[in-house]
Amino acid sequence: MAQPDFDDGGGLEQPFISHLVELRNRLIRCIVVVLLVFSGLSFKANEIYAFVAGPLVEHMPAGSQMIATGVASPFFAPFKLALVVSVFASMPFILHQAWAFIAPGLYRHEKRFALPLLVASILLFYGGMAFAYFLVFPVIFQFMIMTTPPGVTMMTDITQYLDFVLALFFAFGVSFEVPIATILLVATGIMTRENIADKRPYAVVLAFVVGMVLTPPDVVSQTMLAVPIWMLFELGLVFSRLFVPKSVSAIEDQTEADAP
Repeated sequence: MAQPDFDDGGGLEQPFISHLVELRNRLIRCIVVVLLVFSGLSFKANEIYAFVAGPLVEHMPAGSQMIATGVASPFFAPFKLALVVSVFASMPFILHQAWAFIAPGLYRHEKRFALPLLVASILLFYGGMAFAYFLVFPVIFQFMIMTTPPGVTMMTDITQYLDFVLALFFAFGVSFEVPIATILLVATGIMTRENIADKRPYAVVLAFVVGMVLTPPDVVSQTMLAVPIWMLFELGLVFSRLFVPKSVSAIEDQTEADAP
């Protein structure tokens, strides 16, 4: 039976304590990198917050502005955002450390598709965040301002705004991982491409349900999330052709064909 392709040179399973020590060391490296990035971004915390608040500020009525209802909010909100940005910016290194930890226990054929999927998942997550900031946020905030009742001045608290946009950033980033989920279902043999394709109507309905839950109650913003999820689902089906596992019968047929 094939054994995992260990990279430690000895091909022997490391003791459990050694795995814990390695995991601790890699976690420490991740924390150090995040703190180093944060130490540099903390000096630009206010500028980063102004950039993230741009889609709302640009659509606010003349004379309106964001407010801070907490005494320490003007200090903590930008620094909280800088810390979150540091984690997002360090994500390639963090995922690389995770890959280096689990890779020695993977078979060679698992490594061949795991690494490309890891890189693709990073790019898709960043793509989802960029899609939310540049396309979805302007539509959402314009809708909110247009629906403000007469006589009410919209003055959003900076802490509440930060929590709102971070939730949307995470939601869109995760939603854009649909192709990876589709490919993994096929690659692991849990479902076949045909089974997933047959459930396309359910996937479309689920995409619009997710769009309804994660966005304000207007058709435009809901569609702007649901349609990309649907398209990414179709994209995952297309690329899953490259990760279809060989069936046992196919392997046996190949063995018989190669036999003298």
